[in-house]
Amino acid sequence: MDKLRIGIIFGGCSEEHPVSVKSAREIARSLDTDTYEPFYIGITPSGAWKLCDSPAADWENGPSRPVLLSPDRTVHGLLVLEPGRYDTIRLDVVLPVLHGKLGEDGAIQGLLELSGIPYVGCDVASSALCMDKSLTYLVAAAAGIATPTFWTVTAHEDLDPGRFTYPVFVKPARSGSSFGVSKVAGQDDLLRAVKTARQYDAKVLIEEAVAGSEIGCAILGNDGELLAGEVDQIVLSHGFFKIHQEADPESGSENATPLVPAPISAQSRARVQETAKTVYRALGCRGLARVDLFLTDGGDIVLNEVNTLPGMTSYSRYPRMMRAAGVPLADVIDRTVALALTGARR
Repeated sequence: MDKLRIGIIFGGCSEEHPVSVKSAREIARSLDTDTYEPFYIGITPSGAWKLCDSPAADWENGPSRPVLLSPDRTVHGLLVLEPGRYDTIRLDVVLPVLHGKLGEDGAIQGLLELSGIPYVGCDVASSALCMDKSLTYLVAAAAGIATPTFWTVTAHEDLDPGRFTYPVFVKPARSGSSFGVSKVAGQDDLLRAVKTARQYDAKVLIEEAVAGSEIGCAILGNDGELLAGEVDQIVLSHGFFKIHQEADPESGSENATPLVPAPISAQSRARVQETAKTVYRALGCRGLARVDLFLTDGGDIVLNEVNTLPGMTSYSRYPRMMRAAGVPLADVIDRTVALALTGARR
């Protein structure tokens, strides 16, 4: 049987570039090379595409060739640029291991739609919807899911700090991994927090803090057939959860400990998983996503955010939750690739 030719795209132009490289490295370690023939396509922070041997830490300085993903469906893959000519590589499927802007917001998904190549994960509309937290909340609320009280602030909008009830979280509306996020205890610090968030996105979200535990649920599947991973809980010693911003995240966080399974009742666990599935379906997700929620002391479940291409690093939450449910990363890859190929045949 011929191996599946899989393109693994990683790196990218967002602030989450280093996280993406680490995620791709874990994917490479778990990939069954008896089943797949991988082609590693790294995108530099400046936006150059390179066909390289692996997503090693120094991949940008290693052997590589300039490459493009062709939007021409007759190519169905890559254009490898050589002096005075180009070669083509046909791909069966693409696994985008990109986080944040131009990776989770529908941009790469749109290029893959043009190319006609099946790809793992959410489509253009769902990716764009989940990337914008304010739109995520609006759709989720329409589906009956509780969300934080929130306000959006545009690029040049003047703010009256006295109109809000504190504490609030200030965050870029379309960014990830807690970059640009601040917890604001009073109105004196609000404008500074908005300025920080605007470094990552012109559209800023202000939301009332939810008193509760931060929990998450990994979801895998398309349409009605969904698998929920084990529920996790983030236990904080102080401050708030800042994923991927530690100096050495592989060694743990200075203020956060993830517990899998979450130390909650079986009833709460089941409600969290069902709520996560409802959110996933309402937002049109497919393939995989991590749904982050709050569980209040009163037992209410409130949406936090949805990550359509969650981290796959050695310390990331999604693979840990799936592994606790008996699905190691190698199986996650196999299942999501199968889902991408099945969806493409419809």
